[in-house]
Amino acid sequence: MNILFLSLLDFTDINHKSIYSDLLREFHKNGHFIYAVSPVEKRKATNTQLVNDDRIIIFKPKVGNIQKTNLLEKGLSTLTLETIILEGIKKTFSDVKFDLVLYTTPPITFDKVIRYVKKRDGAKSYLLLKDIFPQNAVDLNMFSKKSPIYLYFRHKEKALYRNSDYIGCMSRANVEYILRHNSGINPKTVEVCPNSIDPAKIEIVDEEKNSIRDKYGIPNNKTVFIYGGNLGKPQGVDFLIECIQANEKNTSSFILVVGSGTEFGKLDRFFKESNPINAKLISQLPKTEYDLLVNSSDVGLIFLDKRFTIPNFPSRLLPYMQASMPVLAATDKNTDIGEVIENGTFGFWCESGSLEKFNKLVTKLCNLKLRNDMGKKAREYLEDNYTAKHSYEIIINHFNK
Repeated sequence: MNILFLSLLDFTDINHKSIYSDLLREFHKNGHFIYAVSPVEKRKATNTQLVNDDRIIIFKPKVGNIQKTNLLEKGLSTLTLETIILEGIKKTFSDVKFDLVLYTTPPITFDKVIRYVKKRDGAKSYLLLKDIFPQNAVDLNMFSKKSPIYLYFRHKEKALYRNSDYIGCMSRANVEYILRHNSGINPKTVEVCPNSIDPAKIEIVDEEKNSIRDKYGIPNNKTVFIYGGNLGKPQGVDFLIECIQANEKNTSSFILVVGSGTEFGKLDRFFKESNPINAKLISQLPKTEYDLLVNSSDVGLIFLDKRFTIPNFPSRLLPYMQASMPVLAATDKNTDIGEVIENGTFGFWCESGSLEKFNKLVTKLCNLKLRNDMGKKAREYLEDNYTAKHSYEIIINHFNK
């Protein structure tokens, strides 16, 4: 099949590790042709380009800044994104007949592109739902349900769902939420198609682990709890700061925060003013270095703002599981990520804001045997449920009937 893939992911090949490139490699491995649209934000100061390599063509249009920027710039860039991509597809892929359009949220503004390709080629469409917008912004008080911004993007969201032949959600709670809040969707078209990766083999000896920790000034005699990824409003950074402050009294644990985002400055100011001895903040690292740091840590952390009414399911769970690490999640009550973690017996959950329970779970996870047992189960659960092959088979099953 000819696959058209749409996302905000900036890449020039599909050989790096991510939930999307791993899935595209699975399609490629099974003989499909990949045509990907990979926008380049203007902050990177590069021109529109085309990359062509062995049944993979990547069109890289230049667009406005969308990720890790302020709400106004993100909104304006999102509004123009669809037109830029649609015109680019008409020009660049005019002679290609697509069989499947595969696309992700964010953004929710691909509707015109999808309708155009479906009408032109008779293609099927499959949405990988990774973000429920604009409700997530309402939850964080960015705007109200009465605002023109909400009404516009809610209209675009409904159109996107309506024109998707299939919707793959990250978890069962996502499926239930979408059906509960969008009455016009056929339940038979909505399914769980989880975040997934092609798990790498992790082999790291204690000597190498200690060397990596020494490089970054991380203690070798403490249980290292690592949070890695986006540091924005969805993560509820205020509670993360509370956890770091409370952990100053713990002699057995150390909190490591690695990432970037709109709330990084708040964290950076806290670290400079408070100078915690039991925690460290590191700005975003190249992926290879970040992976080494994860593999040299002991417990993976997940944070989500407690105000969320939508069931987020952060993909940062996967590298923790790949590294055979237990996971401690502090989130809202509407996501089912805590249920998955605890039912899989590879970690613990508490509600964001529950500082006393969080501290108790940190102490509990300082037990080496418990961490080893849970880490082993995390890796097993990943291989049994969250591989790119699993996701590929869920999608391709609709075309093998």
